[in-house]
Amino acid sequence: MFVRLNQVLIMDKIKRKILPQIFIIYTRYLIGGAFVFASLIKIKGNRFTSESGELNPINSAWHFFETMYQSGLYWQFIGVSQLIAGLLLMTQKFSKLGALINFPIILNIFIITLSYYFAYTPVVTGLMLLANLLLIVWEWNEIKIIFNLTPYIDNDVRLEKDYFWQIIGLILFIFTFTYRLLADKYNLGFWFVSCLFIGLSGLIIGLYRDRKRKNNLQHQVRGHGSR
Repeated sequence: MFVRLNQVLIMDKIKRKILPQIFIIYTRYLIGGAFVFASLIKIKGNRFTSESGELNPINSAWHFFETMYQSGLYWQFIGVSQLIAGLLLMTQKFSKLGALINFPIILNIFIITLSYYFAYTPVVTGLMLLANLLLIVWEWNEIKIIFNLTPYIDNDVRLEKDYFWQIIGLILFIFTFTYRLLADKYNLGFWFVSCLFIGLSGLIIGLYRDRKRKNNLQHQVRGHGSR
């Protein structure tokens, strides 16, 4: 019991720090945005690669992708699953569910990149898997109820819980979704720079809002103390 309480207190202490909160917020945006970006091409019924992999060796990654593409419904199902998981992560509000749904998806992708030759791609997918695990650890005190463990409901008011991050997530989602829906030939650099601009703008405004909230709280405390 004491060990569990100590773990909760340690996590609470970490969650009150600004940098870990910002890292978690933008990790949700990054993973969620990447999955939304990758999902639309599947939902639209297009190939992940520019050319057919039908003539490649049967044990090659390109033949594997061609097989999934030719399945039709399964290819689109993967896309819809990625879209839902990505959206939930980007909303921030439903990020707990998003992290849980996304975990088996990114784990499957990681195993695929290990099973076929993808050069250094397993490094990228492995980092995404670790990032998703980090999101689950961040929410562990609440989501551990699914393992029949007593949850700890976090009602602390802090930067991460500002509804403003939900607005930024919605803007990023709408931009990514619309761009990938309308553009079959996309510019990855344009998408990334645009998202970076939105994200940095949101960061500046979000930090300003947090400082303003803390100043208001200090004024309220001083006001009560002077009475």
